[in-house]
Amino acid sequence: MTALVSTSPEVRDALKRGAPVVALESTIIAHGMPYPTNVQTAREVEDVVRRGGAVPATIAVIDGRVQVGLSPEQLEALGRAEHVRKVSRRDLPFVVASGEMGATTVAGTMICARLAGIPVFVTGGIGGVHRQGEVSLDVSADLTELAQTSVAVVCAGAKAILDLPRTLEVLETHGVPVIGFETDVFPAFYTRSSGLPVDVRLDSAHDVAKVMAAKWSLGLEGGLLVAAPVPEKHAMAPEEIDVVIEQSLAEADEKGIRGKDVTPFLLANIVERTGGRSLETNIALVKHNAEVGAAIAVAYAAL
Repeated sequence: MTALVSTSPEVRDALKRGAPVVALESTIIAHGMPYPTNVQTAREVEDVVRRGGAVPATIAVIDGRVQVGLSPEQLEALGRAEHVRKVSRRDLPFVVASGEMGATTVAGTMICARLAGIPVFVTGGIGGVHRQGEVSLDVSADLTELAQTSVAVVCAGAKAILDLPRTLEVLETHGVPVIGFETDVFPAFYTRSSGLPVDVRLDSAHDVAKVMAAKWSLGLEGGLLVAAPVPEKHAMAPEEIDVVIEQSLAEADEKGIRGKDVTPFLLANIVERTGGRSLETNIALVKHNAEVGAAIAVAYAAL
């Protein structure tokens, strides 16, 4: 823990006791959903983690410090703020030094969770290789962070707007285990299956915790990806969402949107084109991931 990292009293007490803690990102609050849905969802996800027997630790940069575990007032301020910096590995030094408010991405949250000693992190979907990434070289820092930061990341796969086969290839190259939680195939965020195989299927939180312990005990630094499909009743039809994604990608290209602005634009555009149904799916999958993540955190703490 550095002098630039603060923990909430609840998280600090849990860490001292060796109790299970689940890290949660904040870009979904600042850049993934509109207000007040973002704040309401964040609170509901935290409640899911608590019901699962773990302590939630939503992470953001506030007043020049990494805050691990947000108060209700901090969460509300983050959700209402209009100009919040998106914080990945490269951005952390600038945002902390300037005292800006920052919302951590998957990569940024992994770093902060590791600093705080939290081994399990729940998100919606990770970033990855963007479509036509072989030309643009647009590859999310989430993948390189998974290669080097020892945190288990629970997600519903990579965001469906990405090139999923190439994303899995990069994870393989970096030696990141991809675990299908109760599934043999890699989920595609809005849908339950990408048709691509995972490295291994595990059907219990205890088994996932054992793999985490074995990996790190062997001195194999880096994360693990635990992919849990969105519950079937909330999943979207592949043929519907695929068309919408293609339309949104075309609009982003026409408008010249590039880099870290692409994902927030696409997600918002997809919500508009689906009449809000994609947002409902997004919320459902995050809550389901929180259930899975809490169970894994409890199991890992018990080892």
